[in-house]
Amino acid sequence: MRLPSLRAPLDILFLVCCLVLTADVLGPEIFGHGKTKDYPLWFWAGQQVLQGGDLYPHDPRTIFAFLYPPPAAIMLAIPAFFGKIPLYLCLSLLNAAAWWMTAQLSNAMTGEAKTASPWLAALPSIVMISFTFDMFDLGQPNLVLLAMMLWGFWLLQHGRPWSSGILFALATAIKVFPLAVLPYLVWRRQWASVASTVVFLVALLVVIPTPIRGYQHNVAELKTWYQGMVGSSSETGFGQRDDQNWSWMNQSLISLTHRLTRPVDYNQDNPNNKPAYMNLLDLDFKAANWVVLGVAAIIGLGFIAVMPPASRRTPRSDAEEIGLLLCLMTVASPLARQYYFMWLFFPLTVLIHRAAFDPRAAVRKGTWIVLAISGVLICLSLPPFPHDWQAYGNNFLATVVIAAGLAWHLLHPVEDKAGSPAGSLSASGGVP
Repeated sequence: MRLPSLRAPLDILFLVCCLVLTADVLGPEIFGHGKTKDYPLWFWAGQQVLQGGDLYPHDPRTIFAFLYPPPAAIMLAIPAFFGKIPLYLCLSLLNAAAWWMTAQLSNAMTGEAKTASPWLAALPSIVMISFTFDMFDLGQPNLVLLAMMLWGFWLLQHGRPWSSGILFALATAIKVFPLAVLPYLVWRRQWASVASTVVFLVALLVVIPTPIRGYQHNVAELKTWYQGMVGSSSETGFGQRDDQNWSWMNQSLISLTHRLTRPVDYNQDNPNNKPAYMNLLDLDFKAANWVVLGVAAIIGLGFIAVMPPASRRTPRSDAEEIGLLLCLMTVASPLARQYYFMWLFFPLTVLIHRAAFDPRAAVRKGTWIVLAISGVLICLSLPPFPHDWQAYGNNFLATVVIAAGLAWHLLHPVEDKAGSPAGSLSASGGVP
């Protein structure tokens, strides 16, 4: 865990990349017609908070401009007070810091006793560069959320569960899907972290906004947001963006299952394209939802089955377990567009370390093959390839391949000479 150094060539390359990506954000705003994508929306949301305006329409059936919970807008209001350029610069700096912290934490949390060489440590950042570009270009917070989650797990492993809960709650208050960490914490009996997450989430959603937005105004907006984003679901779509939810853009478990089990036009977001279908079955909406629940239950039970009991946990198994959890959280989100798969950064890092350092030659070779297959699948999202391949879930399948590799390592740990898992937690100080 360190800061960038001007004496390290790869650190200089990292800083140059951050400058280029930040220029992509600020250049159009300073010299062009203004930065597009989500940046103007973030400025609008921050200004709404500053001016006491509404973030959502009063009718939850009306299209929302801002899809995030109210606390996210309050956080945006602070830099938005100073104008667009300070806001955009602040978001770019957050992404740069999150990128560095994600890489640092990922390499530090793999559970390997050996330290990776600079190029090996940089390999995940190189592989995931297109996703990182999306974070800067679109202004999306998924990289920042990943850094928060990894930092939370780092604190949890170092005996600071209440601090970890603050980070889990903050990530959830910005973009709800990180809340999926709670069942895992409950299963692992991390009660202090669970309590901290719940307490601070309530504080972020209700207590902190009250003096800023007013109690009634804030509660009304929370209710409207919940009804429009969480409480709305039909065969036409869910969560405000009906044209995207079933389209090729969404590679979540929910969307992919619906496209495979009922006749859904995955080109519906582009009315200029002719309808396209990929369903193998012809189920109705309710039956397709039952399939989703069944598949989710099988995946959840499979995750529980490969998790080692507390007595056999090691730093290596914890890394594989958290990597597998992040894979499942990514595809379990109802909306999993291309940039959501930024969360594969840590799982890929764990597998890269296994491919480099596992003492079993055949396992190292097999892990590199898994990484190569997942890399090819991820590359199918690049512009030269047709959207049809994304409709069939290339990133989803890459996540499945990575998850399968992590699960194999969980089930086949490196054994020491006594026949017990190497580096057991009991022998290393009982990391929780």
